[in-house]
Amino acid sequence: MKFKDRLLQGTLIKRYKRFFVDIKLKDKIITAHCPNTGSMLGLMSQGNKIWLSKSNNPKRKLKYTLEIIKVDDELVGVNTLLTNRLVYEALSLKKIKSLVKYNNIKTEVKFSSNTRFDFLISNSNEKCLLEVKNVTLKRNNKIAEFPDAITDHGTKHLFELISAKEKGVDCCILYLIQRQDCKTFSIAEDIDANYKMAFDKAIKTGVKILCYDCKINNEEVKINNLIKLI
Repeated sequence: MKFKDRLLQGTLIKRYKRFFVDIKLKDKIITAHCPNTGSMLGLMSQGNKIWLSKSNNPKRKLKYTLEIIKVDDELVGVNTLLTNRLVYEALSLKKIKSLVKYNNIKTEVKFSSNTRFDFLISNSNEKCLLEVKNVTLKRNNKIAEFPDAITDHGTKHLFELISAKEKGVDCCILYLIQRQDCKTFSIAEDIDANYKMAFDKAIKTGVKILCYDCKINNEEVKINNLIKLI
């Protein structure tokens, strides 16, 4: 997925009130939108290089959006609003090998009265519910982790996938690692033990787990390699 325009480079000052970041952009300080609800653990050190997109929408109060942070010489995509678009593009281009048999893609599919899944993918004979999670956390050498904060919402989605699988519907959760310096993926049990418990139950129930990393630069982000689950 290519960015509409070339991103602007700046320097991180601080994040506050969850959705705001102050950035030094050339010779001025601007406030940008932070489109990431997680803790962004390990990413938000003052002085880190960042890249921003700029909106031409006159109705937007914040014209800039935080897209990429550089940490330890690695670019990390932090815009969770792009995650489903990246997966949709990869599904359309048949870049996810275990899902190439599905030709039809529906987004934001209602499953129950209070649950929607990111995708329903299907062909003439089969269908599969697909949920997507964005991953940015790396604490140990070359191990990507999720979540980076307690996620009751994420745990709920796992139990809904388990419920669907028990009813005979194929289900899959894809962890999209928006960085390229990780060789394996793991659940951060010390951060959210309830999520790990639900994750383990999902595997036992037959929910498929996929993990992919991304290639990132200031012009585009795209799904790259399948990453091993540990």
